[in-house]
Amino acid sequence: MTTSAKATSIRLWDFKTPPMRAFHMSWFAFFLCFFAWFGIAPLMPVVRDEMHLSKDQVGWCIIGSVAITVLARLYVGWLCDRIGPRLAYSGLLVLASIPVMGIGLAHDFTTFLMFRIAIGAIGASFVITQYHTSIMFAKNCVGTANATTAGWGNLGGGVTQMVMPTLFALLMVAFGLSTASSWRFCMLLAGVVCAITGIAYFFLTQDTPEGNFAELRATGKMSQKSAVKGTFQEACRDYRVWILFLVYGACFGMELTLDNIAALYFIDYFEELKTADPVYALGIAGFVAGLFGSMNLFARALGGIASDRCAAKWALSGRVRCLFIVVLLEGMALMLFSQARTLQFAIPAMLLLGLFVKMSNGATYAVVPFINKRALGSVSGIVGAGGNAAAVAAGFLFKSSVVSWPTALFILGVIVTLVSVSILAIRFAPQIESEEATLPILTGDEAAPVLPAGVQAV
Repeated sequence: MTTSAKATSIRLWDFKTPPMRAFHMSWFAFFLCFFAWFGIAPLMPVVRDEMHLSKDQVGWCIIGSVAITVLARLYVGWLCDRIGPRLAYSGLLVLASIPVMGIGLAHDFTTFLMFRIAIGAIGASFVITQYHTSIMFAKNCVGTANATTAGWGNLGGGVTQMVMPTLFALLMVAFGLSTASSWRFCMLLAGVVCAITGIAYFFLTQDTPEGNFAELRATGKMSQKSAVKGTFQEACRDYRVWILFLVYGACFGMELTLDNIAALYFIDYFEELKTADPVYALGIAGFVAGLFGSMNLFARALGGIASDRCAAKWALSGRVRCLFIVVLLEGMALMLFSQARTLQFAIPAMLLLGLFVKMSNGATYAVVPFINKRALGSVSGIVGAGGNAAAVAAGFLFKSSVVSWPTALFILGVIVTLVSVSILAIRFAPQIESEEATLPILTGDEAAPVLPAGVQAV
């Protein structure tokens, strides 16, 4: 996918230009999707007690929440190449809001699991977010743009860990609702906001800096849908796509896993919370788990910024080296966190882990736009699906009656460390390396917000 007139800088207070409107709407939409996706996670101790769920059933809920996202991300990447990110995002938000609200109707394990699986489709929003910013920003800042929108969106996973227990308690204390009614009403509100945001996305954004796909195709400024036929197969044949599939599984897959288990992990494995009042323990566990997700406010963007800086010095090979280092450090930090037995040690270890997990996420999608520009949606979808595929696989470790959760985390740390080595096999053609090195990073007044049509195509 190539377009001209891409933005060469990120101006956060600009809400008028198409690239910056897409920037702000995409991170906000993804934030809400993540909030709704994992809104039930910090309330699982309450749901578990109400529905009398076993460890095995909780494990299936963890797996189910990320399973369908694998297929959804593959499909939505293909869809973006054809109808554009604007329509894809609007449709996804409105449709996915239905199971988000519907889970409040669940009264047994089977119906709860079905809605939990259906909610997972909203995770495909990540691919649209990355696709939209990839075609709105030039190569000197695309890594930063992708990492920032995704990071601020992923922040929803941390905020929901703090907000949902607070909202749950507020509904009980201020409005006198029962525990069963309170957690259901929390999810109803999350679904309504998602639907409203989907409608707003349709009216406030456009597909590219120059207009929507339909308009550009009608005027001959953009290739017809038939021109992208076979791009998915093309992406599948590229070994680099599958390396990044594994890498994203090693970083974002671990983030999804921790978002799902964090509250339960702290309550079940730390004596300080095991013996505390249940409502108090839920609030503390949610706050601590929320710290991990809240690091997306800066850490994922830091990975993209580091990648852009490395690219300015060493071209695309610099992006690859940057990715290798942060994923390697993530694996080591995950093993360290798995050995924590007190909150005093676990919280700093988790924050260190969060830093490298989110930097790895950002650094991965700073490489993705340069793999295959014609098949950008398909590449983004396949790599994005890797995160959820890994989360599904990890879910089986956490539902096992043989493996304890700390042991499962240690095993995952070893796997992440091994996966980091595969990054060094990623190579780019010499001409692509030289093209990447031709555009330095510009900041402040050095960079124009948007290039004239035809001047810059990435």
